[in-house]
Amino acid sequence: MKLNVDGLLVYFPYDYIYPEQFTYMLELKRSLDAKGHCVLEMPSGTGKTVSLLSLIVAYLRTNPVDVTKLVYCSRTVPELEKVIEELKSLMKYYEQELGEQPTILGLALSSRKNLCIHPRVSKEPTGKEVDAGCQGLTASYIRTKHHYDSSVPLCSYFEAFDDNGRDAPIDPGVYNLDDLKDIGQERGWCPYFLARYTIMHANIVVYSYHYLLDPKIAELVSKDLPKTSVVVFDEAHNIDNVCIDSLSVNITRRTLDRGEGNLEYLKGSIERIKEVDENKLKREYQRLVEGLRLANEERETDAQLANPVLPDEYYKRQCPETFEMQNIF
Repeated sequence: MKLNVDGLLVYFPYDYIYPEQFTYMLELKRSLDAKGHCVLEMPSGTGKTVSLLSLIVAYLRTNPVDVTKLVYCSRTVPELEKVIEELKSLMKYYEQELGEQPTILGLALSSRKNLCIHPRVSKEPTGKEVDAGCQGLTASYIRTKHHYDSSVPLCSYFEAFDDNGRDAPIDPGVYNLDDLKDIGQERGWCPYFLARYTIMHANIVVYSYHYLLDPKIAELVSKDLPKTSVVVFDEAHNIDNVCIDSLSVNITRRTLDRGEGNLEYLKGSIERIKEVDENKLKREYQRLVEGLRLANEERETDAQLANPVLPDEYYKRQCPETFEMQNIF
């Protein structure tokens, strides 16, 4: 179905549209024209996802300078996959109507846990363990170690992507998580880093709230998104909970005990270093004085060099200032 929404030609991949869907698209179109913010609400099951995608894709195609990217944020992996499936249906309808595939690249991005294909790391039971296993094979210092010691293991999928994947972007189309993993298996590339790299030049990106709202993740993934992007938060009433979760830290009693133990160890190390440096300074001073005395005796046999004594406070000042600062603990 083709619709005229406030002068914009919109391709809608179904034979029937609810009045609420048309009103939804109309208000969204006006918000995009105004380059402002918009809060829209529709009952569940009335097709808001396909309405939103149909309108914004049409706007992308008609106004490529004003709007260059759609960033669609959702909460869970099943919801991300649902958005991608709706987008695939829309692109299929475009191809059917236009006789050619639109030159639009869209993909989903999720965690390493959902995209890793490494035979060992991908079998780890939790996301944190997968992240740790991946970083243990791809971190820059690990790769540096491998350069000098070939026995240090690396991830062959990441190395292959780093060597060839950045110069061979994937073709236009819509890719869900399984599609990305299939490309990774076919080309020997890491699907996670392929997706991370591809979102920079993709037209449509579907990922979790955290990739945009969590400062630690956004700094790595989303900081280079263009200002001409349209950002959509699906189920936006969850934003406050996501922000609270992203900026919260859980501290257990075990963490506190280990922190206290580390401080005690640091304090003892500083005291030992101060003692060693003080004794070393005294020995060096005595050696210097003795050397001067012998040299003077050689020159003047009737003169005797007195051995001066420095106060204890002098030795203590020779400890580096950073060690003195340990007293703040």
